[in-house]
Order: sequence, then structure tokens, then C-alpha cells
Amino acid sequence: MKRERVPLLGVEVTPCTATELLEELGRLVSDGGTHTVAGHNLHSVTLCLSDPDFAAFYDESSVVLMDGAPVAKLWARAHGPASGAGEYRLGTTDWLHRIGEVPGLDRVAVLGAGAEANDAAVQELARRLPDARVEGMSGENWGPEAEARAAAWLGGFRPQLVLVGLGMPLQEQVIGRLAAQGLPAVYCAVGGAIEQTAGLQRLAPRWIGRLGFEWAYRLLFHPRRVAYRVFVEPWKLAWLLARRKFRG
Repeated sequence: MKRERVPLLGVEVTPCTATELLEELGRLVSDGGTHTVAGHNLHSVTLCLSDPDFAAFYDESSVVLMDGAPVAKLWARAHGPASGAGEYRLGTTDWLHRIGEVPGLDRVAVLGAGAEANDAAVQELARRLPDARVEGMSGENWGPEAEARAAAWLGGFRPQLVLVGLGMPLQEQVIGRLAAQGLPAVYCAVGGAIEQTAGLQRLAPRWIGRLGFEWAYRLLFHPRRVAYRVFVEPWKLAWLLARRKFRG
């Protein structure tokens, strides 16, 4: 799929609708190799500007969604009409409920979140994929031993699609290490989507996300999780962007 650059932020994304993404996932699954699907928001852009290894993960990913409304709006100003930003602004929860539309999907692994959330998400995805095997492993007490167990589990299960929700940047680091071990699959960095699919985390209505105010909704209901990103990180991002422009 075609990559396009986001003005000001200087990162590249893969503009696509949910339907186009599901079709692409089907092609990647059919390919049988190792692929990664990530999503850009202001948090990931900040990490890309401050961590070369993290930036390399995004550069090498097969698909980079526009997960954040600011990213989508900046892209739309240069590459399409402003009204298209809402259509191409695509978080995991915008397509995961349609996972049954991915052609050829027989085995799905869910890695991350707590045990209760992981179990509930596995059950929900199994309901949406009645002809597929869906298995899970929680991300509790994550460390080298847990990662080794995850690698052994994936090696035995051999899923086609792996949903990894360990928080950013850990989930991207883990995906990179698992993929390097020769465990072919389509790895999707999904953040909190496991808990949201399980019904344990309140999800903002999608119209709020399209308007660019999901941050306010999340701040209201999950202040500890997002306060830093809302009040501190934008200043860090602004400084990183200014430093890059000055050096350039």
C-alpha cells in the first residue's frame, strides 16, 4: 500500500479506510511472511523523533495507520480534502470489530492486557470468527521470562495474525524481537484495544474521535493513563520538531 508523508511531523503513513485495511490484511495473511501493522498518533511521533530504533520499526512496518486525529488532519491538508481526515483516521477499534471480514483468517493470537481482559477479548473475537482458532496470553508481569513463554507459545500455535497490546513502546519492541526470531505472522500493535474489545475499558464514541476530541474523553474517564500525553508530551513534541527544523 502507498505511503505518504505527513507535513510538519515528517513521518509516513498508509492512508486507507477500514475496508481497504481488511483487504490488505487478507493479502498479508495469504503471503505467509512476517509483516507489521502500526499506528501513528502524537505519542508515537514523539517517540520516533527521540528514539531511532522506534522510528526504524515504523519505517519497516507494512502498514502505518493514522491512529490520531491530528495526524490525519495534517495529512489531509496536503494530500486530500479536509473531510477525508475522518475517513482515513483509523484506530484498532475502527476495524477490529470487523475482523471476520479478513479473508483466509484461521488462527489469531491475542497477546497482552490482564488475564481477565485477555480472556474476554479472546471470547469476543472467537464469536466474530466462528470458524477460526483464537488463543490468548496475558501481558501481566511482562519481562524476559514472559516473553520467552510467548515466543514458545506462538511457535507452537503458529497464528496468522497476532494482536499485541502491551502499551507503547513496549509492544513495538516485543513485536520486533518476536519477528526477528523467525515467527512469521502479521503482527498488529493494538495498544488498549484488547481491554476495549473485552468491554473493560470505556471507548469514546467514534464521532468524538473523528472530531479530534477523543483525548478529552479519555482524560475524563482514564486521567492517570493519558494526563502525561495531554499536558506534557505536546510540549516535548514541539521542542523535538523545533530542534529538527533548526538542525535542518
